[in-house]
Amino acid sequence: MDADFWLQRWQEGQIGFHRSDVMPLLEKHWPSLQVRADARVLVPLCGKSLDMHWLAAQGYRVLGVELSPLAVAQFFQEAGVEPIRTISRYGEHFTAGPIEIILGDAFGLDPALLADVSCVYDRAALIALPPDLRLHYRDTVYASLPAGCQGLLITLEYPQTEKAGPPFSVEAAEVETLFAAPWRHALLERRDILDQEPRFREEGLSALETAVYRLQRS
Repeated sequence: MDADFWLQRWQEGQIGFHRSDVMPLLEKHWPSLQVRADARVLVPLCGKSLDMHWLAAQGYRVLGVELSPLAVAQFFQEAGVEPIRTISRYGEHFTAGPIEIILGDAFGLDPALLADVSCVYDRAALIALPPDLRLHYRDTVYASLPAGCQGLLITLEYPQTEKAGPPFSVEAAEVETLFAAPWRHALLERRDILDQEPRFREEGLSALETAVYRLQRS
C-alpha cells in the first residue's frame, strides 16, 4: 500500500471511512483527557474529517496532516472558507482560523514541528495502515510528539482473515505493544458495532468491535 492507493481512492470517491457527522466516541471521551482549551491537537491522516471542526469549536488549535489534495480542498470548500496557503519543508500549509492542514507526508513530521502539540487524535490513521507501516508510524509520528503529550486512539477489531483492509483490525495486544514505554495506554471503552455497520456485514464479517484508548507519553 502506497500513496497512490489513497490518492486513487479519493479521486474515485471511495471514501467509506469518511463520516458525515462528528464521531460520537470523540464527543464522549475527549473530556476525560482534560486538555487545556487553547492546546494544539494533531490529527494525522485527517482527510476532511468533521471532527476537526468539533475540536476547533471546543477552543483547540488543530493541526491536520493529509496526503490527498482533493481531501484538503474539499474540507475547506465544504466549510465555506478560503484558507491562507504557505509552503514549508513539510509541505503546503492551509490555514483558516484555528485549523491548519498540511498537505504532505505524515511520516515526514518531526519533533521541531510537533514541539507544542499537547494531544493527538487518532481515529482513522493507525487502522488505515498495514502492520509493517504501523510500526513505522509509531516510530516516526508518535516518536516525534513531546513528553506529556496525550492522545485519544480509536481502533477496530475484527477477524482479519474475513476482510482485507483498510481499515485494518488492530487488536488490544498490538496496542499494548505499540504503546509501551515511553507511552502508557488505558482502555476507555470497547463496544460491539457490527449491527451498526451494514457495509462490514455485507463484506462477510462475523464480528466487529471498536475500542477507545487514552494515551499518555511520559
